Amino acid sequence: MTVTGLLEMKRAGQKIAMLTAYDYYTARMLDECGIDGILVGDSANMVFYGEPNTLSITVDQMIYHTRAVARAVRSALVIADMPFMSYQVNADDALRNAGRFLKEAGATAVKVEGGLNMVPTVKRLIEAGIPVMSHIGLVPQSIHRLGGYGVRGRDDKERAYLVESAQALAEAGSFAIVLEAIRGELAREITQSIPIPTIGIGAGAECDGQILVSNDMLGSFEDFQPKFVRRYANVAEVMRRAFGQYRDDVRNGEFPSDKEGY
Repeated sequence: MTVTGLLEMKRAGQKIAMLTAYDYYTARMLDECGIDGILVGDSANMVFYGEPNTLSITVDQMIYHTRAVARAVRSALVIADMPFMSYQVNADDALRNAGRFLKEAGATAVKVEGGLNMVPTVKRLIEAGIPVMSHIGLVPQSIHRLGGYGVRGRDDKERAYLVESAQALAEAGSFAIVLEAIRGELAREITQSIPIPTIGIGAGAECDGQILVSNDMLGSFEDFQPKFVRRYANVAEVMRRAFGQYRDDVRNGEFPSDKEGY
């Protein structure tokens, strides 16, 4: 999969399936299952490191996870989430950090959060040959400014800003835009108004594609469950059951058996 491949999928009316990964074995399975794009999300800060939000993860941590993912992938597009304050200071800083994700970690593209304010930075990265996925709506790196994880685009002013931002980011050269936690009718309007794919997360069914945090949809992350997450499995319960059985077998002397020794 390539950035132009995603554009061809939108033109053909084919839905795009994306998920997150932070490690080799998960990325390998996603790739084998035909997932179109793998986002190495800064959500790792919450589901991998146990932090309350995404803000404290560093560029070096994200490069570590991205390298593990990229090493596993043969077909999917690998997109690295640029962490908080790695691109907001100025375009030069953003370019240096984004370049590391391609050079050191093997990513194909990077993702940055923000609307109209990010257009100059997006242009700078693209001019340097770095593909950019944009992200508008609920932008978790601005959670303190937003005051929570609520739905965005509720009033006319914010709706107009999101539409204008999507159009400007598309014109700037973004190859796709994540729409997070906005109403379905607004996501449909944005999707129909721009030539590049929209990838929804809590933005209804009419985006060009969808993305979820893998740990959420697998049921392995239980701290909270957003309304928009469909749990396709209960991995946490399977793991607890296996760990408990192992504990019991060891304590009862049932593991290891003669067949499991040399």
